[in-house]
Amino acid sequence: MKEVKNLALNDPHDFPKDIALVHEWFCSRSVGGAEQVVQSLDKFIASLGSQAQLFSLVESESTNRSSWLFGRSIKTSMIQKIPFRLGVNHVQKFLPLLPYAIEQLDLSQFPLVISSSHLVAKGVLTSPDQFHLSYVHTPARYAWDQMNVYLKQSVLSKAGFDPLIRWELHKLRQWDQLSSNRVDCFLANSRFTARRIAKYWGRTAEVVHPPVNVDRFSCRKERDEYYLCLCRLVPNKRVDLVVRAFNSLGLPLVVVGEGPEKKSVEKIAGPLVKFVGYQNKQKVEELMERCRAYVYAGVEDFGIAPVEAMAAGAPVIAFAQGGLLDTVKCASKNLPSSTGVLFQSQDVKALIEAISWFEEDKLYKKISSESINEWAQNFSPNAFSKKFGSALSKAYQAHLLNYQKNKCAI
Repeated sequence: MKEVKNLALNDPHDFPKDIALVHEWFCSRSVGGAEQVVQSLDKFIASLGSQAQLFSLVESESTNRSSWLFGRSIKTSMIQKIPFRLGVNHVQKFLPLLPYAIEQLDLSQFPLVISSSHLVAKGVLTSPDQFHLSYVHTPARYAWDQMNVYLKQSVLSKAGFDPLIRWELHKLRQWDQLSSNRVDCFLANSRFTARRIAKYWGRTAEVVHPPVNVDRFSCRKERDEYYLCLCRLVPNKRVDLVVRAFNSLGLPLVVVGEGPEKKSVEKIAGPLVKFVGYQNKQKVEELMERCRAYVYAGVEDFGIAPVEAMAAGAPVIAFAQGGLLDTVKCASKNLPSSTGVLFQSQDVKALIEAISWFEEDKLYKKISSESINEWAQNFSPNAFSKKFGSALSKAYQAHLLNYQKNKCAI
């Protein structure tokens, strides 16, 4: 292994110049909240006077002129080299190889390693002299608590490969737990994710909520009568519950998004439920800024869309589980400072009761759009950078002091 430089710093508040930033993949086909976090992490490292060396399993963005990664050096794994761009275009289909592949990345010259992990990025190999902080979006859902939900929808599972897939996920869980011991410090995107980290990995994690671009929304538009549901149309988002509730209530609902569940939920939709498919950023902003409320019935590790809706001044009606417990202040507790309504059971009846209360008590008139927007500012990129910087500085200082103590003991 190469010698690690710049570890023994005179000022423990300083950071080394050589910093590695690791993420699972950088692909235009997969851009979401996790990628927003990576971009903010990259900007934070730049604010330290350094440019992060990026690492990932695969990438297609360094040659994409419209990407923030255009022209950047991104070191990739053997999956990148699979012929016909199969690895780049279908990286998740090589799941059994991904733990091995991430371990082959050479990070030995970087005294500070930061990983953004939702699958295997936290599993990179580092030495005792290196410091590895991992920002975790979620322990892999389909390997742990949501395995059966995903397998019920899996084409391969239905085709007779269910036992093989379960065995592969069993091995992934073993590696996932083992590799968690390699990380020096964990940060979680919500209290829910921190609890999952504690349960599956036996590690503690400080909560630093991810950055949300709240400034792109206005909260001063006149609100319309329709409700909004915006998400990927996949089973765990439970859009079916939302559609059934609005069928029963006879209230207007706009559903934004694409996914494998679209046809099935369209079939059960009543005349006041409108599916508009994928919408660009400008249209999403307009819909959020004018909707009566944003409705969500799934379980999110954090949930960026509900925070965006609040930045647009829209109250949120959502299932009281997961990351939304961090972001939505429920009206049942304190109406003047509330930002929405949380229902306790993930079923149509509970959702209908929540929407009915919201309508009958005219909470959309009592909850101020300006106060909702003000609360959403707590999740801005600036707030994220300050909290992340503080957590990193504290953890890295402790690492340096421990390094010096061990060095003196020798």
